[in-house]
Amino acid sequence: MNRFIAFVLAALAFTGAARAQEHPALDRFPAERLTEMPALQNGARLFANYCLSCHSASYMRYNRMRDIGLSEEDVEKNLLFAPGAKVGDLMKISMAPKDAKAWFGTVPPDLTVIARSRSGEGGSGADYLYTYLRSFYRDESRPTGWNNRVFPNVGMPHVLWELQGTQVAVFEEEKGEGGHAEQVFKGFKPVSAGTMSAAEYDSNVADLVAYLQWMSEPSQRDRVRLGVWVVIFLLGFGFLAWRLNAAYWKDVK
Repeated sequence: MNRFIAFVLAALAFTGAARAQEHPALDRFPAERLTEMPALQNGARLFANYCLSCHSASYMRYNRMRDIGLSEEDVEKNLLFAPGAKVGDLMKISMAPKDAKAWFGTVPPDLTVIARSRSGEGGSGADYLYTYLRSFYRDESRPTGWNNRVFPNVGMPHVLWELQGTQVAVFEEEKGEGGHAEQVFKGFKPVSAGTMSAAEYDSNVADLVAYLQWMSEPSQRDRVRLGVWVVIFLLGFGFLAWRLNAAYWKDVK
């Protein structure tokens, strides 16, 4: 029995180490963006301009953006690009799945709940997306010419490269366990500048991730706010019930 427990613990430790090696450390997403309306609105603009041509958000309607301070007129003029689409429609794309598979090797995933689906990979889903969108680098061996440190051999090209510029990944050969040579990642080296500085790009990526996080659960803030009041009510009711119980039984011996 002791041997079995030791084997299970060793297997879990090995699995954890393998996952830690497989997934690079994730950068922390600035969570305060989730409560900033201008950040969410800028994120919605970036999503509509750079993501919605290939990725759908088929469980979200355009007019739900009213919850982040955008009027239907704002959405119709600035964020509605699909031919014939209406403000009340779901955020779908016109690209056929067979064409997407031929161009990218796979059908781009729906992004409605992408922030929630990536939770647990060394951090929150927002941490994953924030790091992923800042980790593209030039790799001429890939069909698209791009690779990603967080998602190696990804089929998606770097659609934000004009904003960020281009960079290459720097690897150095080091001896690992058993004396075997390993390629160790040392960082990114800028090659050409984009239309944004590094700080501006990181800020805009944070806005985009904030919107993706909001879109995955638009009622999250209302749910949390309501939950606080429910807890306060239960605490107050519990106190009254305790005092009532004490008063009822005080003369009973």
